[in-house]
Parts: sequence; C-alpha cells; structure tokens
Amino acid sequence: MPMNANDIERMIREAIPDAQVTIRDLAGDGDHYAATVIAESFRGKSRVQQHQLVYQALKGQMGGVLHALALQTGVPEG
Repeated sequence: MPMNANDIERMIREAIPDAQVTIRDLAGDGDHYAATVIAESFRGKSRVQQHQLVYQALKGQMGGVLHALALQTGVPEG
C-alpha cells in the first residue's frame, strides 16, 4: 500500500519539529514523492547529515512502503 503525503509530512515534523516541509507526489501513484525540508536544526550539518535525519524520521519506510523520495534539504535564509 502506498504511503500518503500527509503521513510523510507528519513523520518528518514529529522528528524535526522546526521543519518546514513541502511534499509533492511526482507520479500520482503514491510511491514517488519530492520533499523539501528546511530546518534551523540543520544548520552546521552537511547535506548528507541533513538527509540522514529525514530518512531516520521516516522510520525505515524508504525502499519499502515509500519507493522513491527526491529530497532537498537546507536551512532558512536570512
């Protein structure tokens, strides 16, 4: 069963409370999403570390229920 975009957003926000999360369904199939996650708590972390935090938030769903996630992360500007 595909993963719902709202569930992805909720899981990320629970693990990274200061995150601004935007989810887009790329193929309309519930399996291929793009996520943009902006969080002050990412400041000072490498892009790899930021992505690892997001993947940890998804609690092992990547590669299983959630087939593909194009991920962009960063810190707030200004």
